Amino acid sequence: ESGRYHLYVSLACPWAHRTLIFRELMALTDHIGVTVVSPDMLSDGWEMSSPEPLFGFTRMHQIYTHAKPDYTGRVTVPVLWDKKHNTIVSNESSEIIRMFNSEFNELTGNYDDYYPEQLRNDIDRWNDIVYGSINNGVYRCGFATTQDAYEKAFDDLFAALDKVDFHLSGNRYLTGDEITEADWRLFTTLVRFDAVYVGHFKCNKRRIADYSNLQGYLKELYQVPSVRDTTDFYHIKRHYYYSHIGLNPTQLIPKGPELDLNSAHLRDTHCY
Repeated sequence: ESGRYHLYVSLACPWAHRTLIFRELMALTDHIGVTVVSPDMLSDGWEMSSPEPLFGFTRMHQIYTHAKPDYTGRVTVPVLWDKKHNTIVSNESSEIIRMFNSEFNELTGNYDDYYPEQLRNDIDRWNDIVYGSINNGVYRCGFATTQDAYEKAFDDLFAALDKVDFHLSGNRYLTGDEITEADWRLFTTLVRFDAVYVGHFKCNKRRIADYSNLQGYLKELYQVPSVRDTTDFYHIKRHYYYSHIGLNPTQLIPKGPELDLNSAHLRDTHCY
């Protein structure tokens, strides 16, 4: 029912960003509340800038131990909380976006489907490619501790980006002519790429802006109504450059780059 669930997210985290996008797309903003954590993730992990509304907690680890007092595992976002049963429903973004996609349709009257049955095999295939080489690939580059590991991740990443760019030369979206879950899972990495991953994670062979098809595709998704408002470049740059002290000991946050995401994407005029 409306108001039963509460979502804890980071505006910096690509995995959490997906859940915010689906909350908007599926008309759940009036039914599922949101707490946004601070972009700074230091010795205490994810923190809230002010006490969250359910329990007055200021640390995400308190949410986890409230659900399970002996919990000692990783504390991550997003987290979907069930107020009726006073526990965590899920902390896995792929599960949460599937729930948002279909479980609340009768409540909202929104029956849009980003995981349609006839496209599921294709969506799952793209999800595997995108997750392994792109979503996780940028992290494999950024946190590699050997030159060989970095170069392997780097080559995998750009081979996958080249593959997607070529595919988009003949297809409007990953699975054809409609936006699906696979597109949104890719989007949250692409939108961070030029601002963070190129420099901070050493993913500097090319920017997304240098790809003729990926850049237009990124702009089109960014310009979907309500999606732009879920994207916060202050949180994104602040989190990565300030929190990853091992990669950026001075914690200096770059002023740039200037991103051109609001201009015409020209995907409507492309011949597919």
